[in-house]
Amino acid sequence: MTGPAVQPFGSLGATTARVTGDPHVGPVVDETWEFEGGTAWVFYAEGHTELVKPVILSDGFSMGPSNLFLFWEGLDHGEYPFVRELGSRGYDLIILGYAERSASILKNAEVAISCINRAKDQRTNKSDLMTVGGFSMGGLITRYALAKMEHEGSNHEVGTYVSYDSPHRGAWIPLSLQGLAYFLAPVSDGMKNMINSEAATELMWRHKESIAAPAVEHENRRIFLAKLQEYGWWPTGPLNPNGIRKIGVANGSGTGEPNGVPAGALALEITGGLFNNTDLYLQDDTENQLVAYLKAFLQPAKEVRTSNLPEIDSAPGGTLETFGIAADELNGAGQPATAHFRSIAFVPAVSAVAIRDIDTHDGLYADISAIPSHESELDAFLCASQNEDHTLMTEELGSWIIDQLELDK
Repeated sequence: MTGPAVQPFGSLGATTARVTGDPHVGPVVDETWEFEGGTAWVFYAEGHTELVKPVILSDGFSMGPSNLFLFWEGLDHGEYPFVRELGSRGYDLIILGYAERSASILKNAEVAISCINRAKDQRTNKSDLMTVGGFSMGGLITRYALAKMEHEGSNHEVGTYVSYDSPHRGAWIPLSLQGLAYFLAPVSDGMKNMINSEAATELMWRHKESIAAPAVEHENRRIFLAKLQEYGWWPTGPLNPNGIRKIGVANGSGTGEPNGVPAGALALEITGGLFNNTDLYLQDDTENQLVAYLKAFLQPAKEVRTSNLPEIDSAPGGTLETFGIAADELNGAGQPATAHFRSIAFVPAVSAVAIRDIDTHDGLYADISAIPSHESELDAFLCASQNEDHTLMTEELGSWIIDQLELDK
């Protein structure tokens, strides 16, 4: 998502090397790098007048171009001033944004490669390896970029990879909402365009092509995963003396604790207007469950049903206001709607720390704290002590990342 827990279906990121007094004054950029398809904003650490020790953090998914101010707000003006803490430790922050965040991961990875190469060439301290990663989908973009560089024999000179609530095993948009998106498309196609964008179809664990279509893994996701497999799945740093260290955090609980929304319950209802009596339900694991009853004025109702899917809306993980956002949009368009449960799981905790798949209840609700850490594809990770907003920058997670970077010195 965009900016640490600032925008729906977006990315996460925020950075600030120097504050300007008012905490809500925009970031002071030291350099701006323009690439085909994106932009990087450079912020020197305290006492630096040039790029010395780069940390590149990528924006994630949303529609349209990256918004530096929102990224900055989420990273540095919330609970924990992540950018200022980085700068005080001597790290120069590079925020990587994209001209179109809903473009394919494969396409935006080319922007990331350009940024990595420029930082590698421009930094004055060649003895220290760089840090590269991202928030949400940004973690996948940079993971793919680094793996591709290695596959092609390029020395990226990156010693640490970091992901922040990135969906390594897939993200979740409720099938009821996907059905609603197609149902509303003749009136408003924004939601439909979002779920059918290249990036969304690469991220989502299951996708629907229409109201009646089954929920399947989209072809774009299969292509993305096949390319990632071709490149070795993960960067390993073969040209580094000690390889590359992969670290990550999850905004979801690591104890298997559900997020509190009751599976099968009514999540959203439209109570007036053209779509009166439309109801959306939270996912449960039953046979032939009604997840969406879609009704339009003077038209027969349509249904979305699922069978034997895990109770993924309720799973531990970084949450997103998917139903809340939909209700707000409907109300804004003059269609009275109530979201009984605004937020549900978007990136399950097991996906963010790459330790279990999300296709079964046992996998989704695994007690990560009881699983040997070596079963994760990451070298080190931390789950939040409670389920919280996707890409929310907290002291718990942000300070852990900085401490891990200090260990890698």
